[in-house]
Amino acid sequence: MSPRLLLIDDDARLTAMVGDYLRRAGYTVDVAGSLAEGRERIGRELYDALVLDLMLPDGDGLELCRDLRAAPRTRSLPLLMLTARGEPMDRIVGLELGADDYLPKPFEPRELLARIKALLRRAQPSADDEVLRFGRLEVDPGERQARLDGRPCDLTSYQFDLLLVLARAPGRVLSRDQIMDALKGHALEAFDRSIDVHISRIRAAIEDDPKMPRRILTVRGAGYVFAKKQDAEAA
Repeated sequence: MSPRLLLIDDDARLTAMVGDYLRRAGYTVDVAGSLAEGRERIGRELYDALVLDLMLPDGDGLELCRDLRAAPRTRSLPLLMLTARGEPMDRIVGLELGADDYLPKPFEPRELLARIKALLRRAQPSADDEVLRFGRLEVDPGERQARLDGRPCDLTSYQFDLLLVLARAPGRVLSRDQIMDALKGHALEAFDRSIDVHISRIRAAIEDDPKMPRRILTVRGAGYVFAKKQDAEAA
């Protein structure tokens, strides 16, 4: 069965062109021209990924992004934002609310296709991957889930992949360039400050006790390190 996508954008010419392009690439594509129609479709259908414009006639796509991430049914739905907004802060807000990737307008359909493929590929479970355990924290590549005391952590697909990159190299300092290289295919362009945004969200999800040392440490001027158990306890 072909992956099913929902494209929410009020630009009829763009959605017709992109929809046809993605269908020729083997995808099933539904289109919604407003937030209301998008919500209605998401409520009754199951999608493999969502492409969401931020500027819609009946509201801001960021509102829908926030609601999707708050609902268990759509919390892990791969989500790519389309935005004509050029300010970095607009992109950061979208990433903070849980978007997995963004693509500024105008864009090449081939680039959109490549990013959708990357989101879907990373959303596929790999049952052969071993669960990584760090005290109270488990990072499960097969289930694509992080758990704290057995309870799932609220992470987007991109945030889980970022956590996994760090957790697979405990005690090793990784620069932003190294992290972004490891996450190629989950592209956020060369916008390395987005990593800082996601690290903050990951910390909030996996470090629930402010009295305990942090699991992900910032190394000033160098990058980040996932602390080994003894390092975290000694920090």
